Amino acid sequence: MGASPNRAGRNLILSAPNIKSFVGFSGLPVRKLGINSVHVDMNLHEEMTLLARQAKAASRQLAKLTGEEKNACLMAMADALESKSAVIQQANQADLEAAKNAGLSPAMLDRLALDNRRVSAMARGLREVAALPDPVGRVLDERVRPNGLRLRKVSTPIGVIVIIYESRPNVTADAAGLCFKSGNAVILRGGKEALRSNLAIGAAMVEAALSVLPKFPVHSIQLVPRTEREAIPVLLSLTQYIDLCMPRGGEGLIRAVAECSKVPVIKHYKGVCHVYVDREADLEMAERIVLNAKLQRPAVCNAVETLLVDRPIARNFLPAIARRLAEKNVLFYADAESFPLLSEARDQHGNPLRLQPATEQSWSTEYNDYVLNVRIVDGVAEAVEHINRYGSAHSDAIVTRDEARAMQFLNEVDSAAVYWNASTRFTDGGEFGMGAEIGISTDKVGARGPMGLEELTSYKWVGIGSGQVRT
Repeated sequence: MGASPNRAGRNLILSAPNIKSFVGFSGLPVRKLGINSVHVDMNLHEEMTLLARQAKAASRQLAKLTGEEKNACLMAMADALESKSAVIQQANQADLEAAKNAGLSPAMLDRLALDNRRVSAMARGLREVAALPDPVGRVLDERVRPNGLRLRKVSTPIGVIVIIYESRPNVTADAAGLCFKSGNAVILRGGKEALRSNLAIGAAMVEAALSVLPKFPVHSIQLVPRTEREAIPVLLSLTQYIDLCMPRGGEGLIRAVAECSKVPVIKHYKGVCHVYVDREADLEMAERIVLNAKLQRPAVCNAVETLLVDRPIARNFLPAIARRLAEKNVLFYADAESFPLLSEARDQHGNPLRLQPATEQSWSTEYNDYVLNVRIVDGVAEAVEHINRYGSAHSDAIVTRDEARAMQFLNEVDSAAVYWNASTRFTDGGEFGMGAEIGISTDKVGARGPMGLEELTSYKWVGIGSGQVRT
């Protein structure tokens, strides 16, 4: 069989020194851990088929585990992330150095970076998932037919889920933990910029699960060892093994996955989020919300990209909020009405703002950076019209003291999450009390918004009879 392409990327994964350095397997071979399942003599299709087939077999074994067994594994995984934090951060540092050399933006480097706080947050997320009720086996509906046939609608795992994501290595822990708790085998395909980090996280989790549950199905958590894009359509053509794909990343990635996949895809195209500051807003509150929504983590999908300001308050509010945003050197794209107001504003050093005229394309762009669109609108109706036209149905907020105006906004904006007097940054599985999230769906059929354990289950009908036959 022909040797696979992308030899350099695979050598990183396969060489023993790199495995020891970045993963710290405590003597367990990679194959036993199920992290890579790499065979150097396999071609791309054979390798992806092996991953998928192993995942399908693992999903059958997962279905036999009790809730207590799954929770014990999750708690061990959480402990392992913290005990191996130095190893994980060493791997992450190598990823960061490579990413800097490749020219990634500061905002994208922030998405990639791990520190003690973020590793602890991953561990905390796993513990929170362990504390949640088991989503499998819930009776969703129950009825008795006139002939005495008893029917129950019972939640079940989906089966095998492929998660494709970029940059953020915390997704590895979140996705693996949620899929495991919900009884699903997962195949993780992270971005090449986070390869070392993802391998270290995945290895720590699988090794920990094996330590407390020897029958843990090692192929229930697998990482795709190939970084070339051609691996994705091959993997997503294997409908006999793969049940669902969930891509997380930029719009280009999501669309490419949706177009090539032969398995169902739950999409999260992009996060073009808005904050609308109403004429009845508490302006100090509005300032806090806008600063948080834009500046806390600008590269994440629930960060605000467009600020809409009601016309009666624009002259007072816009220069003030712009000065605060300029402390982070934010670039503004302003509409024709707000441009003169922002042109007169100065930053804390007395310098003009970084300011450009907005274009039609600006309003539908997800920047993931210190960039903000600004537009003046005439009340709630025009704000709603703008959001429904240009937004991505992700997360949008209104700041106002007027309940009627707030309710109009909440009822008419067609997004997965809408907020009154709160930041869009709360659209997150952890913040919603889900423990962690597998993604944020902007679809309208099936799951919508942050996806936790319940969204990772399907169901089946169970009929219990006493000899009934249909007449």
